This record gives sequence, C-alpha cells and structure tokens, in this order.
Amino acid sequence: MLSIGSFAQVKISAELRPRTELNQGVKQPASDGQEASILTSQRTRLNLDFKNEVFAVGVVFQDVRLWGQEAQLTTNGNNVTYIHQAWAEWFMSDKFALKAGRQQLVYDDHRILGSVGWAQQARSHDVAIFKYKGTFNAHLGLAYNNSNMHDNFYLGPDAYKAMQYLWLNHKTDSYSGSVLFLNNGKPYAKETDPNTGEMIKQGIRYSKTLGTHIKSKISDVKLVGNLYYQFGEDAGGKDISALNFSIDANMPLGDKASIGAGYELLSGTDQSENEKNNTFAPLYGTNHKFNGFMDYFYVGNHGGTSVGLNDIYVKGHIKPGKVKFNAAVHFFSADGEISDHSKGLGTEVDLWCAYSHKGQVQLDFGYSHMFAQDALYAIKGVEKNSTGNHWAWVQLTFKPTLFEKK
Repeated sequence: MLSIGSFAQVKISAELRPRTELNQGVKQPASDGQEASILTSQRTRLNLDFKNEVFAVGVVFQDVRLWGQEAQLTTNGNNVTYIHQAWAEWFMSDKFALKAGRQQLVYDDHRILGSVGWAQQARSHDVAIFKYKGTFNAHLGLAYNNSNMHDNFYLGPDAYKAMQYLWLNHKTDSYSGSVLFLNNGKPYAKETDPNTGEMIKQGIRYSKTLGTHIKSKISDVKLVGNLYYQFGEDAGGKDISALNFSIDANMPLGDKASIGAGYELLSGTDQSENEKNNTFAPLYGTNHKFNGFMDYFYVGNHGGTSVGLNDIYVKGHIKPGKVKFNAAVHFFSADGEISDHSKGLGTEVDLWCAYSHKGQVQLDFGYSHMFAQDALYAIKGVEKNSTGNHWAWVQLTFKPTLFEKK
C-alpha cells in the first residue's frame, strides 16, 4: 500500500465541455443546396494526479460523444469511456527523469507535436521520454507499436509503427529557442504472398523532420518563427523534400488590445508531379490552431501529396470589459501548381469571443466564413455552390477541482 508522505500532492479534478456547432462547409465547401447541420459534442474527463519527491502519476479517464449518438439505455458494451492518459514519471535526480505511458506530447507552439485540444477526443501517444533539465532542456522520446504478440506487424489504427524524437530547448527571460528532430516510421507491406496477397513481411519507411522554433521580443513586439525541413520517404516510398516556414508578429495596443500579422508556408506538390513528394506534413500538431478555424487544411485532410499552402493573415483582439473579442482574416493560396486553375484558394474570416465567469466557467462562441475560390472547389472535389460556406459554434467549459491535498 502506497504511503503518502509529507511532500506528496494529490489532486482529483474534472472537465465537462459541451460544444454546439452549426456546420455548412467545414473542412470542405458545402455542396449546392446542402442544408446546415447542427450537432452537439461533449468531452467529459476525470483527472487523477499524484506527485511526491520520487515520482508522479497521471490518469485521465475520458468520454467523448455526440448528443444522441449513444442509446439512452447504454450498456457497458458500448465502450464509451476510455483512458486518454495513463503515465508515470520517475524523478531519478534533480536533472534526469523518465516519463512513460499514454500521454500528450506538447512542444513549442504545437506545430509538429501538440495536444489537439480543440478536438473533443484530443491526441495522446504511447511513448517513453527521457528528460534532462539544466542550463538547457532535452527530451528524447521513443515509441514502437505492435498489433499483437505473435508477429511484428502493426496494422493500425493510424499514425506510426516506430517514432523517435529529440527536442532541445534553451530559454531566457526574453528569448526561447528549440531544435526538434523527429523520425516518423510508417509501416508498409515489404513482402506479400503472391497467391493470397497477405502480408508476409512488414517494413518501415521513415520521414524525418528537422527544424527550429524561436520566440523573441523586440521592444513591445512579440516574434515567433518556425523553420522545418522534411526528408526521407513517405509511406508509398516516394522521396520527400518539403519545407515549413512561418513568422508571426504581435504588438499590444495598450492593456486591452493587440494587433498582429503573419505568414506561413507549407510546401506542396504540383498536381502534375508523380515521382517526388514536396508536401510538408505537420504530423501530430494542433493543426486547428493554424490556417483558419474552419479546418480546410491539415485537420484530417489536405495531406498525402497535396498542393501545400501559403497563409497570409492579420489578427487582433480587444477586451473592453469581461468579454474578449478576437478576429482573424486568412488569405490562402496553394504552393504547388493546380491543373487548370490559379493558385488562389480563398479568404477566411474568423470571429470569436471568450468570457470567464469567476474563473470557474468558460463561455466561448464564434462565427467563421470561407470565401472560397474555384481552385479550392477543385482540390476538394466539390462542385461550386451558391450557398456559401460558414460555421458557428458555442462552447461551455467547466473544470472543477474535486479534491486536493498538498
């Protein structure tokens, strides 16, 4: 039986987050005459955390559903609740630690590795991380997935068979710089039975991502930049040569407002190209955070050997009282050539507000509209509509602490 010592911390908390959305053209343009759908999704979590001077343990039970998706008389066979995180961290010394288990991976601005917190289910990995904390921080992550104990095949459900990454970070009061190398191994059928077509041997093809994330400040202007290069092979065996570059600047306007602008390039492949893959894949990042809230790009779509993206945007916020008003406008174009079309994809306008009631209840709501151009309809494979593409949403978040002992 575990004895809770004088330095132990125990916390039990919860989260309940319902969100209602009106969708007419999210992720891809609405078809002509398509009616708007209204759905409500909900995330429910129970968080258990323990920490003392030797180790820490975190467990997150999670249930994600659409209202009406489960029968009112639900049984255990529906498997609606599962473990989103279950990890333990061993503090081997003041500088070294080992964290292993199912856990979220969040680094820098979430571009390559992120929690995907907007999605109700979020993202977690089965991984072991060796950590060093000193004049700089270093994390070495290792993951290897198998489907069963009888062979060395991994058949899904998604992501990688093997993954390794090294993250180095140095931070001061005015500057933070990181270097990330990620080796992402996708499985493929290396040898198949000529008679049945069944896989006999499975191989791994690795794509490699190397780059840097930098945050700095010049006077009152906050600057954030990324530069990543991808190489290696994709799952289909094509050589990869792809680039991600971004720069973001944000300047306060007094205590209650700010204005900013930025640019991001995710390189793409010409539609006429069949031999090489020049498409940058942001892999396991929180992609909803970037390139517009309507998720036309890199949120379960626009992958493979897509034409990539140029995103020029302006943004701002103002908080005259308890409500924070936010706005962003994105001007999208393709990086690769699109057959029979110009590169212009469209303009998206995002408006959203946030209100916190006594720091215990969070209310968020927003509206977005995509002014799509012909090339966007073409790459999405949808006939041009006269309806328009828009999305509205409202979300409530409750995060109570049920028990805490320090």
